[in-house]
Amino acid sequence: MDVRVQEVVFDCADPAGLAEFWAQVLDARWGMVDDEWAVVDAAPVMLGFQKVPEPKQSPKNRLHLDVQVGDALAAAARAEALGARRTGFARLGEDGNGFVVLQDPEGNEFCFVVDRDGGWDETLRRALEAGLPVA
Repeated sequence: MDVRVQEVVFDCADPAGLAEFWAQVLDARWGMVDDEWAVVDAAPVMLGFQKVPEPKQSPKNRLHLDVQVGDALAAAARAEALGARRTGFARLGEDGNGFVVLQDPEGNEFCFVVDRDGGWDETLRRALEAGLPVA
């Protein structure tokens, strides 16, 4: 059986607006499926934006995207110009590695992550190869 994540879906009030925001942040293509559904080609997965009637109930997400960038502060400034807001939480080392937490225009949290030396990617690979938690 071929099993994979088809897309990550955001419930939202404005699918077109949120898809356009994320397409600009990710420098990716986006399009409307219908009035209630938009998609962004965020290869290797798609991001879906589904219109729902209810507003976001909690300020904290149960799921968020980590977007790897070369410069978290520059990416955050660009995203803010597109309508994002910083949460005030960031952890960046002197080498620039770390992350900055933001919210998209509908309040969904996401992080810009910098991993210049590949340390985090290597930690994840080791964890998957070992099949055990990494301490």
